[in-house]
Amino acid sequence: MTNIRSAHPADAAAIAAIYNHYVSSTTITFEEAEVGVDDMAGRITKVISSKLPWLVLEQDGKILGYAYASKWKERSAYRFSVESSIYLHQEVRGKGFARKLYQHLFNLLRQSGVHLVIGGVALPNEASVGLHEKMGFQPSARSRKSAASLAGGSTSATGSYAWSDQDCSRWRSTTVSVGAK
Repeated sequence: MTNIRSAHPADAAAIAAIYNHYVSSTTITFEEAEVGVDDMAGRITKVISSKLPWLVLEQDGKILGYAYASKWKERSAYRFSVESSIYLHQEVRGKGFARKLYQHLFNLLRQSGVHLVIGGVALPNEASVGLHEKMGFQPSARSRKSAASLAGGSTSATGSYAWSDQDCSRWRSTTVSVGAK
C-alpha cells in the first residue's frame, strides 16, 4: 500500500539515501558532497519548524520519495512564496508518484495561504521539466550558465538552470488518490 505522510527527522536516513544518489551522480542538487543523516534530519526539522510541509511517499513501509517546500527568501514580503523540491528513489521514477506527491504538497500549501511556488530545474532534465509543466508551472527565468558553474564548480559542465513558478491563486483543491501503478 502506498501512503503520503508528513516527514519526521527519524526519516532522515531513508531521505538522505534517495538524495545522495542525485548528489553523487548529477549536478542537480548543487551539493558538493553527500549529505549525512544528521544534516538531513536538521534540514527536515528546519522546514517543519518554519510551518512548511515536508512529505514522504512510502510503500509497504519503505520511503520511495519526498517533496517539501522551503522559504523562497527571508524578507517579510516573500512570506507567501516558497520553493518546492521533490526527489524519488531512482527505481520508481516514471510511475506517477512525483505528481501525487506534488498534488498533496500543493494542496497543503494552498490551504496555508501560499501565493507562489517556485521550482528550479538544473537542465537538461526532461523528466523534471515535464513534471513541472504538468503541474501548471510556467517558465519565469533561465540562466546562461551550467548548474555546476553557478554553484562555483566546473565551468565545462553543460546545461543551464531554469526557474518556473506556479500562481497559487488559480489553484483548486484536488483529491489525491495514492495507489501503486
